[in-house]
Amino acid sequence: MTRVGIIGLGTVGRGTYRILREHRSLISQKTGLDVVLAGAAEIDAERREGFQEADPRFFRSAVELVDDPAIDIIVELVGGTGYAFDLIAAALKKGKWVVTANKALLAEKGNELFDLAEKAGCEIGFEASVCGGIPVIRAIRDGLVGNRISYLLGILNGTSNYILSKMSEEGIPFDRALKDAQAAGFAEADPTLDVEGLDAGHKLCILARLAFGYPLSMGDIGRGGISGIEPMDIAFARELGYSIKLLAVAKEEDGVIEARVAPAMLPSTHLMSGVNGVYNAVYVLGDRVGPTLYYGKGAGADPTGSAVVSDIIDMAARMSIRCGKPGIRFWSGEKRIKKSAETVTSFYMRFKCEDRPGVLSRISGILADHGISISVVTQKGRKENEYVPVMMLTHEAAEGHLLDAKAEIDRLPFIEGKSVHIRIEHGERS
Repeated sequence: MTRVGIIGLGTVGRGTYRILREHRSLISQKTGLDVVLAGAAEIDAERREGFQEADPRFFRSAVELVDDPAIDIIVELVGGTGYAFDLIAAALKKGKWVVTANKALLAEKGNELFDLAEKAGCEIGFEASVCGGIPVIRAIRDGLVGNRISYLLGILNGTSNYILSKMSEEGIPFDRALKDAQAAGFAEADPTLDVEGLDAGHKLCILARLAFGYPLSMGDIGRGGISGIEPMDIAFARELGYSIKLLAVAKEEDGVIEARVAPAMLPSTHLMSGVNGVYNAVYVLGDRVGPTLYYGKGAGADPTGSAVVSDIIDMAARMSIRCGKPGIRFWSGEKRIKKSAETVTSFYMRFKCEDRPGVLSRISGILADHGISISVVTQKGRKENEYVPVMMLTHEAAEGHLLDAKAEIDRLPFIEGKSVHIRIEHGERS
């Protein structure tokens, strides 16, 4: 018998609780294991309502649950990077195995926790930390272990994907699409973590560590959000055969790693362009298996709870022989992180310019001075001596050169506001 204790009965905690109680016999039939929900801890009285009448013992504090010698696996679902770290560290030091869905903690302090786990002879399961119910962690760590992974492409945040999908389907602005997402329960009152790329950045940090075996930190990941995207950007992209997504991209080439989360234009023929609404997807390129795609619901009580339970069952099956897996194992070899300014790709640019002669030639001249050539340019509407949007695509250029040119263009007297640039993601290179 394997006894499990859950700390935190929020959305994911409730989903995990229900699965362990309601599917105990199903799990036993499938695995031959008897996994028992032996305890739970939750400080919020409202969240405890309806649970205390059930079988598991309710602990007065999370620390008391961690200290209980009868509990084998601790499930940390409280979130945050302070108290959660202390709880997991304490559990590992007591020889307990841990399951967590805490992507922020793993991205920011995961290296330290995995070191603690290895020294204690324990394991940390974290399948639920990335893409909810999609088993992408296990796919990369186990299923693709015989592959050298060179490229990851992810839609890792359902909130931002829902917003961009609404903007694309209905032609509405960002603010209205955000309100729709909040009304539907897909966005928080403060959506900053989602729409500015921080949540996806945490997830990419975890995936890239697994794929490339290198201890990336959040500071290594370039990040941008979707709040500056306007319907005209989406419409122009569609005209040219692209969709706009908040993409998490990680690449390794010749020992140089590039990782970023930012809006990007993706060819409409690419598999990832069809991932809409609150769904997540991860596209992984292995040298032996080729391209693989993992798709499904990236959040919610049951999908994420399912991922938590998958880690619990995996641990329970191996705890009897004390056969642990490393959470993330780094290997030797010289690698470095590519700076955003060094990355080379083509770009979409949008300016709001005064409609008068000489404006486009001045802009193209500045771009040319920085080594950037234009492949497509269009002006929407004609309003002489008023401001109109001008959109263009560039040929490949270093992002640092583009940012320098963009800053110079934005200072011109006939430019209103700040210009917008979006990367064009072509997909993996052969």
